[in-house]
Amino acid sequence: MALRKRILVTGGSGFLGSHLCERLLDDGCEVISADNYFTGAKDNIAHLLGHPRFEALRHDITFPLYIEVDEIYNLACPASPVHYQHDPVQTTKTSVHGAINMLGLAKRLKARILQASTSEVYGDPAVHPQDESYRGNVNPIGPRACYDEGKRCAETLFFDYHRQHRLKIRVARIFNTFGPRMLPDDGRVVSNFIVQALTGAPITVFGDGGQSRSFCYVDDMVEGLVRLMAAPDEVTGPVNLGNPDEIPVLDLARKVIAMTGSKSEIVYAPLPEDDPLQRQPDISLARELLDWAPAVDLEAGLERTIAYFRSFVGSRSA
Repeated sequence: MALRKRILVTGGSGFLGSHLCERLLDDGCEVISADNYFTGAKDNIAHLLGHPRFEALRHDITFPLYIEVDEIYNLACPASPVHYQHDPVQTTKTSVHGAINMLGLAKRLKARILQASTSEVYGDPAVHPQDESYRGNVNPIGPRACYDEGKRCAETLFFDYHRQHRLKIRVARIFNTFGPRMLPDDGRVVSNFIVQALTGAPITVFGDGGQSRSFCYVDDMVEGLVRLMAAPDEVTGPVNLGNPDEIPVLDLARKVIAMTGSKSEIVYAPLPEDDPLQRQPDISLARELLDWAPAVDLEAGLERTIAYFRSFVGSRSA
């Protein structure tokens, strides 16, 4: 009988991390979540705490972690502007020191390690859609740089460990992802619009709403991450994971209003500094190497996410 895999998920109580932990348990793995709960929530993993193959550690990956595992998914880092700009120095440390610590752990254990990178490495792109060969258009001293450049440096570290120490790495460039367990106050466009619509507040659209985004449902993203980790060793990435279906932000706001039956009005505000005007992944590489593409369309994903926030908003107001 094959030994059960023991897997570490840093950021395991976060939005994406908690869904990944759930999936890995369903696959029969032993799972350890490491999280300092800065943006993660214990409620996200409360239903897993009694599981015999699940363990939760309070740990900040800017400090070394001594543990025995077979694989590491490094997801730990605030991922929304509201949170990563709250303490930008700590955000950079989480990306850079955290990557060094997790790579050191993987090196000692000879474990596979996957880095959750981001489409933000492309900055405000001058190429559309973005494929993995595009090197980006990032402001290294702007208010988003703590996240953008932190993730870019983490990718550098991953590939240097791969070249220098022959570490088995994978790098996923994650595009906008949404679904249940998003934080209601994280400043991301999907959660913002849904919470505003459900509470009857004005829906805030930045700029004229013509900027585009591409939204991937969380179950599809988790599937992509699992497939990338399981790929042959020569598949290091970076690999774009996201939904190539593009939608203007204003159209998304109108769709959320219609689907929630809200009477919210749309109001406009100035675009934040360095906010990208277009964001759409070219997922040709993921299709070719992982046989992966999103299966959940935007409307189906929004239905599930709106249902989650209805219960969340309802419980808060009760």
